[in-house]
Amino acid sequence: MTASLRANIERTVGKTPKPEDIAAFLALLQEKAFEKKEYLVAEGMSSKYIYFILEGSCYSYITDSTGETHAVQFALENYWISDLYGFFSDRKAVYTIEALEPVRVLALSKEHFQKACDEIPVIDRFMRLLIQNAYVSLQYRLAKTNSEDAEHRYREFSTLHPDFLQRIPQYLIASYLGIKPQSLSRVRQAILHKG
Repeated sequence: MTASLRANIERTVGKTPKPEDIAAFLALLQEKAFEKKEYLVAEGMSSKYIYFILEGSCYSYITDSTGETHAVQFALENYWISDLYGFFSDRKAVYTIEALEPVRVLALSKEHFQKACDEIPVIDRFMRLLIQNAYVSLQYRLAKTNSEDAEHRYREFSTLHPDFLQRIPQYLIASYLGIKPQSLSRVRQAILHKG
């Protein structure tokens, strides 16, 4: 648990954090477990935590007015996930986060998030970089979804996230890429035939 979180922080901030900083941060985290199909956060409810995934996989999605769900983010081990809108605004969550497998997480409450940022400079930098990187990634994804064809989007996704291909259901990957599952099947077949 400590090693994976330390490595995540180190990779993000580009330096090894002091053991006492890791210990202080760990003291603010709470371990939780969720069963497959259980919600970590539900749309319309409070978003009380930011989660670091220790084991398992989950995804966030939004449900449109017709009841169709749209995948927004996937998280496996060593990823962070939350409904940041609800978490930071103290409003109701706009996303649902559901476990795809049994999940173990480290949960950081808003109060402890603030305490960590106020008292542990390396964690303040880490959190700023996490949120900054998430924002940049979201902007890039939106730009590509609106400007690239389905095959290009799938090829890039599979290059950037090969670990997702084995653990995330194909219909959710299609949703994330903004295409229908049948279209994703055709794209995958076309890629196989091209070699």
